[in-house]
Amino acid sequence: MTALGETAPRTPLGRRFGLLMGALLLSSLGNGLCFPFTSIYISQLLGLGGRAAGGYFIAMAAASFAAALAGGPLADRGSPHRVGALGGAALAIGYALLAPADSVALVLASGVCVGAGFGLFYASIVGVVDRAVPESGRRAAFAIRHIVNNAGIGLGSVVAGLALHGADTPVGALRWLYLANGLAALPLIAVILGVRPRTRPAPTTGCPADHAAEPHIGASPAAGGKIRRTPPEPSGAGPTYRTLLRARPMALLILAQALFAIVGFTQIEATVPLLMHDRMAVTLGWVSTVVAANSFALIALQPLLRRHLERLPETVGLAAGPVLWAIAFGCGLGAALAGETAPAAVRYGLLLAFAVVFAAGELMYSSAFYPLLLRWSGEEAVGRASALASLAWNLGTASGPPIGLFVVAHASAAGSWLTLALGAAAAFTVTAALHSRAGA
Repeated sequence: MTALGETAPRTPLGRRFGLLMGALLLSSLGNGLCFPFTSIYISQLLGLGGRAAGGYFIAMAAASFAAALAGGPLADRGSPHRVGALGGAALAIGYALLAPADSVALVLASGVCVGAGFGLFYASIVGVVDRAVPESGRRAAFAIRHIVNNAGIGLGSVVAGLALHGADTPVGALRWLYLANGLAALPLIAVILGVRPRTRPAPTTGCPADHAAEPHIGASPAAGGKIRRTPPEPSGAGPTYRTLLRARPMALLILAQALFAIVGFTQIEATVPLLMHDRMAVTLGWVSTVVAANSFALIALQPLLRRHLERLPETVGLAAGPVLWAIAFGCGLGAALAGETAPAAVRYGLLLAFAVVFAAGELMYSSAFYPLLLRWSGEEAVGRASALASLAWNLGTASGPPIGLFVVAHASAAGSWLTLALGAAAAFTVTAALHSRAGA
């Protein structure tokens, strides 16, 4: 085994992965141009009202659910690259439809296309990324993918803010931004198709027992070798959704995915900014600084933590994520207890510490979750497992913000931070059970 200190620089992820991340960055930047403004754009600027805006998100959620369920088996049966490209095309069409939209029908059609695009894309992207990197680079690859996605959305939001600030008519500027978002998905389609394997998988030599040794549902993370075997031609006859969820480790992993979205990612995006501003009298400038510090910390910490992440078993790394989030929320609690009379260095230092420690927890999650999903699903069920993870994530992102906002509305600043920490502790109990079950 290569020395741990040499792992990061001597495990190149390859040109195909670099091209994929470049295209994903551009696509995420396009999403960042628009997604905070969609409800305002539809209901107010287009004058179609709140019902039309609500209809858009309902259509998007329903289409995403259906497309993810259909896309998982399609990715397993054929090629995840084709499914991913189809999802990218649906996203491009859906966002482009919002540019000239002037009726409820066009808005709903856009919602269906965007939802279908997300469902197909997230059911396939795990397999696409996995086939672009060596097995030893999986954990770094998925951590980088998480960073690229967040960095793109952040950059897009900055560009959109500058564009709208100088626009004479916001509706006209947003039409161009939605068109740009649609166009930004086109390079991703081309790259996904371009990085797919050009040759058929080589026939597997040896007896069927060679395949039986590969890690599958319920296998320990330590099972299997380090050398990636070329997978057999997909047959589509792999485990079904029901079979996957009957396996206790996979069921716990999918539950953990939903909890990570509910108690972690949606809270730093939706709840924490409101908590700082409304309950702690933190200025908007400092709220923005804390959020930006989290994004920059993701980028700065990844190369520093990479070899330490690779040293940890995936189940341990996954469990460490909510532990770090609980510590991060504890930093926020310290800032709340210090109060407005505390020295600024103490108060804002604790809030910046929250942002950095939370980013470390995000890296723990992103470097462990998808490698575990790949290992436990088996080659013939990666698409289905990815679809289940996507559905769990959507459930979490839909329910997390209302829960967090309810907490902020009915609790003090200290009580809100403490509740968030307890939520992280709940996520830890699931990951601890997962670790125990996987090691059994």
